[in-house]
Amino acid sequence: MSYETKISIKAWAEADRPREKLSGQGRRALSDAELIAILIGSGSRDESAVELSKRILHHYSNNLNKLAKASIAELSEFRGIGEAKAISIIAALEIGRRRNESEEQAAENIRSSKDAWSLMRRHLVDLGHEEFWIILLGQSSKVLNHQLISKGGMTFTVADPKMIFGIALAQRATGIILVHNHPSGNLKPSQQDIDLTKKLASAGRLLEIQILDHLIITDSSYLSFADEGLL
Repeated sequence: MSYETKISIKAWAEADRPREKLSGQGRRALSDAELIAILIGSGSRDESAVELSKRILHHYSNNLNKLAKASIAELSEFRGIGEAKAISIIAALEIGRRRNESEEQAAENIRSSKDAWSLMRRHLVDLGHEEFWIILLGQSSKVLNHQLISKGGMTFTVADPKMIFGIALAQRATGIILVHNHPSGNLKPSQQDIDLTKKLASAGRLLEIQILDHLIITDSSYLSFADEGLL
C-alpha cells in the first residue's frame, strides 16, 4: 500500500517556489496560480498554496475576470481561504483593474459613445448587480458630473425620472447620457430599457434637457442607443 504525501512549497526546489521564481525569472514567468499563491502566502495541511490557487481558479473556469467578481464571503468558502486571504486576492485584482483604467484618461468633453464608455466603465465592470448612472453635460458637451441613481438586482434596477431631472436641473445640465450595466454580459436592450429611454427622452424635450444617449455596459463591451438608432 502506498501513500501520497503532500509537499509544502518550502520543500520544493528553490527555482520552483513562486516567490523565488519571481525574483529569479521575473513576474512574467509565473502562472496565474503561482501569482495568487504569493498573495495568499500559505495553503493548508493537505495542499500547497499553489494547489489551493489552482483549485480556486478552476472553480472560476481559469478566468481572472470571473474571479474578480467574487465576494469575500464566496472566496472564504474555499477550505484554506479565510477572510484575510480573500481580501488580499480581491485587493490585488482591484489594483489591476484600476491600473488598466489609469492608462486611459477620461474625456472632459463627451464627443462619442466611446468617450462616455471610457468615463463610466470603471464604475460598472465586475459588478454582480445592475446600477443606473447618469452623465450630466453642459455647453460644448462638457462633463459636469456623473452620478449613481440606483442599484438593483442581477437583471433590474429602477431609474426615477423625477430624481434624474431634479439633479439635472440643479446642476444646470443641458444634456444627459443614461448608463447602466448588464451583469449577464448580454448587450441586447430589454423592452423595459427601451421604454424607459423613450419616457425620459419625452420628458427631457419638455424641460429642454436632451437625452443624448443610453449606454448598456458589460465587462467587455457596450451598446449605444444613439449609435444603434434607438433614440
